[in-house]
Amino acid sequence: MSQNSLRTVPRTRLRPVLLGLLCLSALLAGPPPAPAAAGPSTAGSPSGCATMPRIAPGRTAPQTLTSGGRQREYLLHIPAGYRPDRPSPVVLAFHGAGQSAELMESYSALSTLDALVLYPQGTTGTNGSASWEGAPYSSGADDVRFVGDLLERTRAWYCVDSKRVYATGKSNGGGFTALLACRMPNRIAAFAPVAGAYYPQTAKDCDSAPAAPVLSFHGTADTVIKYDGGTGHGTTYPSVPAWLAGWAEKDGCRVENGRGIGPDVTVSEWTDCSGGAEVTHYRVDGGGHTWPGAVERSGPGTTTRTVSATAVMWEFFGRHPLGA
Repeated sequence: MSQNSLRTVPRTRLRPVLLGLLCLSALLAGPPPAPAAAGPSTAGSPSGCATMPRIAPGRTAPQTLTSGGRQREYLLHIPAGYRPDRPSPVVLAFHGAGQSAELMESYSALSTLDALVLYPQGTTGTNGSASWEGAPYSSGADDVRFVGDLLERTRAWYCVDSKRVYATGKSNGGGFTALLACRMPNRIAAFAPVAGAYYPQTAKDCDSAPAAPVLSFHGTADTVIKYDGGTGHGTTYPSVPAWLAGWAEKDGCRVENGRGIGPDVTVSEWTDCSGGAEVTHYRVDGGGHTWPGAVERSGPGTTTRTVSATAVMWEFFGRHPLGA
């Protein structure tokens, strides 16, 4: 058939021919390639929003991440109400020395919050137990870098509200939380150490750091990290009141108030601080080395039921988004 005769063929006769050729081409090409099995795609969504989570909402799963040449472990909890189109707050939760990420999740009940909760696992220190940077027995791992890498990973894979990233921890994990308040106040909005071990190393680089909101809890009968200060692991740590006074001074706070809550808890608040910061302390009279309101045993000594550290810090975090 010549080109001229082809031009005279009616469209109604050409359409079946073209459709047949298209179908034949599709059959020869085979099925489309299967999607990649690696992490969720973030193409066009650098913050991880609008992508489906790797972990089902309402569940916690173990994860690994290479940081500073080490393979690090952590647990990640996805809240039941997580939506890939709605930025979620993030809570970093650091266990105590010799404890684990799993134990931290079990007694703190932080996974009940409407937040992505990260439970990092410490590395084995010189005392043979899991530990964090800032303790005299730490392994030497760069845990601050690990936290930065962990936040980058979480932002890439999940829908994160970068203004609402918070940190808490118990004992050595509480001391590390204080260290992060000195080192990462531009990335983490507020900090809540519980029964914190404030060794001198936890104040590294603190003098020049911006003001940061800090909420602390400590029992007066804590025999592990004494309320009035003491010595341990070859170093001396300050009393809790002295540590608080230092933070209030650093944050430029000008107003101090105190009030009692129930039979065993006194709240002290330092306000009118620089940059909208706030320093608040819950003193638990007779409280041990424990997490207030813990749902399971969290350490030696008495656990108060007057307040829940988890509930109090969640309300505190809500008042202090980054840059507010």
